[in-house]
Amino acid sequence: MNSAKSSMGTPVTSEGMPSHPAPNARLLLSSQLIFNIGFYSVVPFIALTMSNDFAMSAVAIGFVLGARTFAQQGMFLAGGAIADRWGARYTMVAGCLVRVSGYLLLAAADNFALFLAGAIVTGVGGALFSPALESLVASAEAKREPAANPHRPTLFAWLVIVGEFGAVAGPLLGSLLLGFGFDVSLYVASCIFAAMAIVFWRFLPRAAGSRHAAPGAEDQNHQLLACLRDKRFVAFACFFSVSLLAHNQLYFGLPVELRRSGLDAGVLGFVFAYASLLTVSLQWPIARLMRRFGERNALTLGLSLKAAAFASVAVLATLPPIQHFEALPSLALVTGLCLGNMCATPTAMRLVLDFAGTRPTGAYYGLLASCGGVMVLVGNTLMGPLYELADQPATAAASPWLTTAVVAVVSAVAIRRFLPIRLAKPGASGAGAA
Repeated sequence: MNSAKSSMGTPVTSEGMPSHPAPNARLLLSSQLIFNIGFYSVVPFIALTMSNDFAMSAVAIGFVLGARTFAQQGMFLAGGAIADRWGARYTMVAGCLVRVSGYLLLAAADNFALFLAGAIVTGVGGALFSPALESLVASAEAKREPAANPHRPTLFAWLVIVGEFGAVAGPLLGSLLLGFGFDVSLYVASCIFAAMAIVFWRFLPRAAGSRHAAPGAEDQNHQLLACLRDKRFVAFACFFSVSLLAHNQLYFGLPVELRRSGLDAGVLGFVFAYASLLTVSLQWPIARLMRRFGERNALTLGLSLKAAAFASVAVLATLPPIQHFEALPSLALVTGLCLGNMCATPTAMRLVLDFAGTRPTGAYYGLLASCGGVMVLVGNTLMGPLYELADQPATAAASPWLTTAVVAVVSAVAIRRFLPIRLAKPGASGAGAA
């Protein structure tokens, strides 16, 4: 949506509608930073706690982690619709408070049912928070992107970069606090999210919200569900959901690989820190490169890199750990997943604006994440039994990694057919696509 100035100096859209001031980009990016600190200080260690402290099986752990992701990503459609209707300020505050409740439930958990309940409530908090934040970023991006510089990385690329600083600090903080008990990590993270709720209530403008539709457009309920009627976008979201399934294996599959390699739980925090530092250092140049490379090619490359990461672990998992290089399979996995994420995720987030047009963006981002949540729940549940075979060097240890690699390759090929209409023809995705 293009904006202009009325004769009185009030921002208006190209359709003549009043336009709310763009949300403060620094506040939005800072929110992602702090949110990730609170997230990564807890979630990467849920599987270790369930396995080491409560001797739960990989099937149980996979279901809990899948349910958490489904409750968060799978509920993004509802969260996005709520953000479009209530406004981002109220939705983000509610999301923080719900996540605090989920963490307190996890602190009280000593059995499968409580871990499951805490994980689900935690995910619902994220489902309220993240679509609202992404919708605000989309609003700010729509008002800042000059046609004269189509190769400039978007605010979504900045969102990834800033979020990764939190993803560096979070696992390191979690590793430190884990020495005092997982409960301590949960209490500290709860305080972080409670403080965020206060900040949003105090400083986030009441008027800040997602993009508004033009006069004469369909009514609000139809706008919120328009994404479900967009068959091209639904197909795009389904194939892109494989990217989230792949990334989720950092929480499910990576601890299994570390155990197979004979590495202790403390290494997990440093592996996540490596992942974050890799993203922080490379996201900006890769985002610039992908803008020149074209959206179609960026998505295919990103998913292909993720497939290559799983294929490399599938080979290495069949062999005994290499002395002095025990972490090689884990680092190969993290490197491929991070590079793939840096290529594909900012690109996909930017393409949602094209799919949405002048309609509210919250529900579109919600559906994109909801498809990912469903994929993670189904994928983790199916791969749980395979991971039971992957904690010792053997031919069978390759099965979960090889399965995910094949699914990623299929997605990399198929997603090219379901880009927005302006990119539907192969020649439209070349360098310089904005």
